[in-house]
Amino acid sequence: MPFQEMETKAGIKMAFHTKKSDAERKPAGEALIESEERLRLALSTAEMGTWRWDAVADLDTRDAVLNQMLGLDAVESTQPNSDFLERIHPDDRSAAETELKRSIHENDMCKAVFRIIQPDGTIRWFQDQSRSFFNEKGEHMFSTGVVRDITDFRQMEEARNQAQKELEAHRNRLAVENIYLKEEIQTVQGFEEIVGKSNALLYVLSKVEQVAKTDSTALVQGETGVGKELISRAIHQTSLRSEQPFVKVNCAALPVNLVESELFGHESGAFTSANRLRQGRFELADGGTIFLDEISELPLEVQAKLLGVLQERKFERVGGSKTLSVDVRIIAATNRNLTKEMAAGRFRTDLFYRLNVFPITVPPLRNRREDIPLLVEHFVAMFAKQIGKTIDRIPQSVMDELIGYDWPGNVRELCNIVERAVIACPTSNLCFPIKDFFEPLEPDEETADPQTDLFTLEEVERRHILKALKITRWRISGAEGTAKILDINPSTLRNRMKKLGIRRN
Repeated sequence: MPFQEMETKAGIKMAFHTKKSDAERKPAGEALIESEERLRLALSTAEMGTWRWDAVADLDTRDAVLNQMLGLDAVESTQPNSDFLERIHPDDRSAAETELKRSIHENDMCKAVFRIIQPDGTIRWFQDQSRSFFNEKGEHMFSTGVVRDITDFRQMEEARNQAQKELEAHRNRLAVENIYLKEEIQTVQGFEEIVGKSNALLYVLSKVEQVAKTDSTALVQGETGVGKELISRAIHQTSLRSEQPFVKVNCAALPVNLVESELFGHESGAFTSANRLRQGRFELADGGTIFLDEISELPLEVQAKLLGVLQERKFERVGGSKTLSVDVRIIAATNRNLTKEMAAGRFRTDLFYRLNVFPITVPPLRNRREDIPLLVEHFVAMFAKQIGKTIDRIPQSVMDELIGYDWPGNVRELCNIVERAVIACPTSNLCFPIKDFFEPLEPDEETADPQTDLFTLEEVERRHILKALKITRWRISGAEGTAKILDINPSTLRNRMKKLGIRRN
């Protein structure tokens, strides 16, 4: 055994025996071989391959594990360095070469992630880490690295990212639906159920039952206030889509320049105020029903796009190029005569025939007067509860007056009149003076003297505009607006009102 000497602090030399390690007892070459074998075993167990690039000869030596990862024979091989680079996916090759050159230039660790195309076309994700070595002159001599297959990790990461995107999209959809449903709650208040027993109404309900069992497009027609939306909701609620959204779109209320965006959505940057992606009503209604109220008010260019959606159930967002598919049941409604609208060139004939698959015409209230007592009782009970009043009697004289009135505004007008009566009623008996049926006259109209009832042209114009405004309840534009009645442009009407000093109280 060898001796080793040690000198103490006092200067006394001491000797003791030492034992050689296993590596010292073995020849140096044998120890190095064993060390390399252990490294290869560790790398193989971890499914890592190694390579060594001789920069002088431009030869690349790959071990058996790396070749097997590349889809080649599991043997060590030496070939030109370009052989490995050519196996990298074309989209990743430039970035991988750039990272290798950077690491050599900066004498830094090289870290690259890229895809490899195996001989059978299979694509795998690799992670490569390497280090370069230089001689005393600073010349690059060789590089050596370790490669790991990270395909499974990348797939899990992509699946997680996709799941996060879907979760975010679902969260956004729920947020939009929540806002929309809040609007819907306010919209449908007062029309919670269909009330009536007349033959005319029962016939409509029988048609609702027929079409509800299908996914066919329905076209609901009728005068303003007859309950077209209520009938459309009944179709949805008795269909197989009843658990899915019922999305209402009032086409007459949408700004002309935003109609397409509201219906089909838009991409971020599609126009000036589009600072984020927005889903349209068709996307929101996916799986359910979309109700296009006052569809005759849609611009012709939007009608053309809607025709494509009806045919293919596919569309593109404004500013987008991706085609989206939706499973939507379409119900359209209008108070206009679409035959006349087509003749006037305001409504596409091909769109009409696409919509008119199953037409339903809702009769006006004057054609089902036997439903008026039921509706009055329903509205009285509803509004009395809301206001906190007790109204337990409706005089027959009041009911006779209500039944005898023609109700040009139909159920909507009846609902408003009953609410007004309940608010004004001081007793438990419903008070309903006949004058409440009509808009009050202007004081100067009530007291006008026939002999002095002459006005300037400006005053005549003012009175005429005021009369039209009262009929339309001060609605300026749209199908039922004052401008339409007077046959002038809405902006022109607003200018005339400003000049004549006409303001709504």
